[in-house]
Amino acid sequence: MTRPGLHQWLMRRWYGPRPIRLLVPFSWLFILLSVVRRLGYRYGILRSVRLPVPVIVIGNIAVGGTGKTPLVVWLSQALQARGYRPGIVTRGYGGKSKHWPLPVTATTTAALAGDEAVLLARATGLPVMAGPDRVAAVRQLLHDQSVDVIVSDDGLQHYRLGRDLRILTLDGERGCGNGWRLPAGPLRESAAAIKQADIVVCKSRLPAGMDLPPHTPVMHMNMTETVRLRDGMRVPLANFRGRSVHSIAGIGHPEQFFAALAAAGMQVEPHPLPDHAVLTRGDLLFGDQRPVFMTEKDAVRCAGLDLPDHWYVPAHAEFSRAHAAGIMRAVEECLAGRGAAG
Repeated sequence: MTRPGLHQWLMRRWYGPRPIRLLVPFSWLFILLSVVRRLGYRYGILRSVRLPVPVIVIGNIAVGGTGKTPLVVWLSQALQARGYRPGIVTRGYGGKSKHWPLPVTATTTAALAGDEAVLLARATGLPVMAGPDRVAAVRQLLHDQSVDVIVSDDGLQHYRLGRDLRILTLDGERGCGNGWRLPAGPLRESAAAIKQADIVVCKSRLPAGMDLPPHTPVMHMNMTETVRLRDGMRVPLANFRGRSVHSIAGIGHPEQFFAALAAAGMQVEPHPLPDHAVLTRGDLLFGDQRPVFMTEKDAVRCAGLDLPDHWYVPAHAEFSRAHAAGIMRAVEECLAGRGAAG
């Protein structure tokens, strides 16, 4: 696991004005390998697999904190409300299962399937299949479940999985960072990939200085209630206004979570952790009586721990009526083209 201090240093450098100079040669190597791989698919040396149902891929080009998982939940539920039978595939990052693909339910452990896979199963109640090979995951899901559309959590760079619609998420505050590829910067591929996406969604606001399509949807995070880990009791987040609290966040951009709690009126002592950090009970006890707040993804990794006054805050994606309608219009046009009926 990346140490918290190193993780925070990387984030500051990736989203600062300049690349990490010592890592620039490795970024050029990353670019070269990426170009060779893309050319392999373009000229048929490597082949994408088209599956019998439409595939919608939601992903990002910048590492962490772009809101793709809340968007997967929002879109999957919107499709279900319109009469479709969506299924979700995800990598299962951090999962230690010896057998992939792995069906994931609300009771699957994060240690086995990865935190994001379990969160998706809990948040949606829909069929979820995890596995590094997205094509195998989709095939297994189609074998096990009656689904008529696939939503892939991440996987824009998993070119072997043929896709009918590409939705790219951007962090409106951080944009593309220093503009460099991994590991000198946060980008998995060039910012030019933004223009290749069918839909671009920006979290929180439109990033400054970027040439985005007209009427680009902006996604806001609704965080109005909190849930106690011990017994599932739900209370309004406003009940803690004025309280001094601890907060942990092992996500791509923990500062956004701390800022949301502060905006809700809390006095926050932050404890940032690397994304997907493995948590122990000792990591979550701070020697005083203040309540401890965490993200829902952190809470998934805390299953089975005996924690006294610990709460998670669900974050629900929200759009304006016009932006939500625009997204679903594009999605349903795509599905109609493949013959999927809602």
